[in-house]
Amino acid sequence: MSGQITRKWRPTLALFLGCMLVAVLALPFLGFGVVRVLCVPLRPAFIGEGWPTMSCTNASILITFLVIAATAVLGWMMWRVLLNPITALAERAHEIKNGEDAALAPLSHYGTAEMRDMGQSILDMGHVLLNREAVLRSYADHVTHELKSPLTVIRGATELLAAPDLPADARARLLAQIDAATTRMTALLDAQRALARAQEPLVEGTCRITDLAAGLRQDFPTLEITVEGGDALPLPAERMRLVLDHLLGNAGAHGATKVTITARDGRDLTVADNGNGVTDGNRARIFDPFFTTRRDAGGTGMGLPIVARMLEAHSASIALAKTVQGATFVVRFSAAT
Repeated sequence: MSGQITRKWRPTLALFLGCMLVAVLALPFLGFGVVRVLCVPLRPAFIGEGWPTMSCTNASILITFLVIAATAVLGWMMWRVLLNPITALAERAHEIKNGEDAALAPLSHYGTAEMRDMGQSILDMGHVLLNREAVLRSYADHVTHELKSPLTVIRGATELLAAPDLPADARARLLAQIDAATTRMTALLDAQRALARAQEPLVEGTCRITDLAAGLRQDFPTLEITVEGGDALPLPAERMRLVLDHLLGNAGAHGATKVTITARDGRDLTVADNGNGVTDGNRARIFDPFFTTRRDAGGTGMGLPIVARMLEAHSASIALAKTVQGATFVVRFSAAT
């Protein structure tokens, strides 16, 4: 997740510029008023004799220095509140373009509320861009390996099929191998497209797990599904179904018969099953693209990565909790969602 900027009070840009204009307009009048008070020939009759006096020339020089000092203070405020944050945000955008992870850290100072909001948008955008770049690199590395095996099968089978005296049963087996290899390749490409779509956030919305329970029980009849908590979660129903479909499908494929889905505080979702669980050696790899323990059964290893990328697009995260039995996945939604 990208860094979150501390949401403390900052003046709006309109308020700051308004104060600057008032100060600029007030300086000449203030200077003229002070000169009239200090310079005896210009002093109005109603001002008493207790005020300090000086020549008009000295009063003018004094006011000139005071105006210069006030202008310097206003200039410093303009630099700190506007120029410095704008320059820093431009540098951060350049660093994000170059793929520097350190650019995702919040700035130490944002002058106005608008600068803070723009800074958060830049951080979120940078997180998405860098994450997509990492996904593309990871996919390019994995897909060359994953597609190599079915391509090898197809190449070898076509060479054998070219033999004119090949028995009919051998020909049928080779054709079946080619069909299985092409099916595998299609599944991998479909999973890659699904991964790309999962990173594109849809229209914001909320849903309640209790409203989805009937559909889940109908689609997963072999699982005893228990739903706890009726809090609305900040994820559209169609995206929540994608998350739950993958998690429930994995639970059923790994021997689970019972699944408990719990929504808490409108920010946490827990999906716990009584299946075989995840071994310690696989815990760190289950969200890696193409990692699967069900390759022989046609698994592509893209289900959990798709879920993780989609949740990241909605400012949420998913993690595997440590449990004695079964597997428990915890989804957490950020406060900014």
